[in-house]
Amino acid sequence: MNTLLFLQQNTILWIVIILLLGACIGSFLNVVIYRLPLSLYASWKRQCSQLFPASIKPAEEITFNLMTPRSHCPHCKHTISAWHNIPLLSYMLLRGKCAYCKQHISLQYFYIELICTIVTLFLALYYPIGWKLLGALLFTWSLIPLIIIDFKEQLLPDEITLLLLWLGLVFNIFNTFTPLVTAVIGTMLGYISLWLITYGYKLFTGKMAMGHGDFKLLASLGAWLGWQSLPLIIFIAAILGIIFGLTWLICTRQKTSTAIAFGPYLAITGWLAFIFHDSLVNWYGIILR
Repeated sequence: MNTLLFLQQNTILWIVIILLLGACIGSFLNVVIYRLPLSLYASWKRQCSQLFPASIKPAEEITFNLMTPRSHCPHCKHTISAWHNIPLLSYMLLRGKCAYCKQHISLQYFYIELICTIVTLFLALYYPIGWKLLGALLFTWSLIPLIIIDFKEQLLPDEITLLLLWLGLVFNIFNTFTPLVTAVIGTMLGYISLWLITYGYKLFTGKMAMGHGDFKLLASLGAWLGWQSLPLIIFIAAILGIIFGLTWLICTRQKTSTAIAFGPYLAITGWLAFIFHDSLVNWYGIILR
């Protein structure tokens, strides 16, 4: 308690700590975004090779997870030194290039660290130090990799969505963000609502509109925000998906049949509803009038 009181009274120190924390978490999220899909694909390939050994080449047996091997350049494979892996700072000092082969490193690494730092600082200033702040940080840090992974791979890993779901229920045991009853109902309705929409669409068209990862993500959002927020989240996410999806199809000249990830729009809308719920409800009410 004395430490929390000390941090509350020393705003500058608190901000410095939060900035460092946000940058470090952003660096870790970059690892999750890059490695988790590769680890899952390798695991699925091993499982398939065991079921169908004659038709599928076994995956290479290498240790690859969030901890090992050490971070390395995607081009020359050289292990990145600690002083070349300082969040935000190293990317700027190296001008976005590998220190060894001088090949450009994706801006994604810098942007993720920067975005994570900014939203972490925002939450730390928006919420007082306590359980609400911790919950808001965990909620936000979980959504960032889900947005990027689904956008790039059209994949919402259970390792993140299910963890997010259980975290929401745990925090709401004490009615931190919404009463536990509404959180449990939100979890159930979040999954069932998108399931009904998707399979209803399949009955008429023969095509799947969404994947099960989207069902689990909305269930997770329901666990954090309660069932009352679900219509708002689905409505705004659908609008964002249509606007940005069509824009992307036109700009990239893709076919209209090209699959577009819906998870990023659910996640973004869920975060906005989490932080700016009342403002979005008012806007939603005006739209429906």
